Amino acid sequence: MKFPSSWLKGSSLGESIASELRLHIISGDIKPGTVLSENRIAADFGASRSPVREALKTLSSEGLITLQRMGAVVNGLQVQDYEELYDVRYLIESFAWKRLASSHSAELITPLRQIIDKMDLAGKHRDVVEFAYQDLTFHETIIKAANHTRIWHLWMSIRQIVMTVMLITTNQILSQDDYRINYVVNKHRKLLAGLESKDPHIIARNVEEYFEDSVQTLHTSIPE
Repeated sequence: MKFPSSWLKGSSLGESIASELRLHIISGDIKPGTVLSENRIAADFGASRSPVREALKTLSSEGLITLQRMGAVVNGLQVQDYEELYDVRYLIESFAWKRLASSHSAELITPLRQIIDKMDLAGKHRDVVEFAYQDLTFHETIIKAANHTRIWHLWMSIRQIVMTVMLITTNQILSQDDYRINYVVNKHRKLLAGLESKDPHIIARNVEEYFEDSVQTLHTSIPE
């Protein structure tokens, strides 16, 4: 699997290299303990060492690698790392959904429904990239609509890893039967129904159930 080129529009070469390496690290193609050489990466990507260093610095800030003098050692992600990532996502989104429950969120209903419809169509066509992109867009729309600067900054600090994990889990989900794909789509419909109810208790319960189920899906999708 390669990182989708459509997700890299406007990215620097360093960001593009980081995205590709991040995908291979999280998917397990690059194993923990592997030593990454600046020169080798530069040769593989046909780049100078400057964007490679930018990429390695980014991955280091995410905890995926540990920088050394002329390269880095891969840390990867352990089960606890994935669970903590979902804990942070839950904290961000539960806040965002709660904030929207008490605000004028009617204008979100139509665009969110359109996003889910696009997910549904992508699922029918087994389009992994489009399904994952719409999934990300759904959740990001909610976070952005909460209109909270610090929450948005927190989201942006984990966004790249979340995108990558979504791509990997989506690839696994879309390899299954229609029932499983529809199940994932309907989880999003349930979140939207909660928002339409305007009942903060229903919204909170649906968000909690969504993330509890998503963590279970994660455990069956991530590499050993």
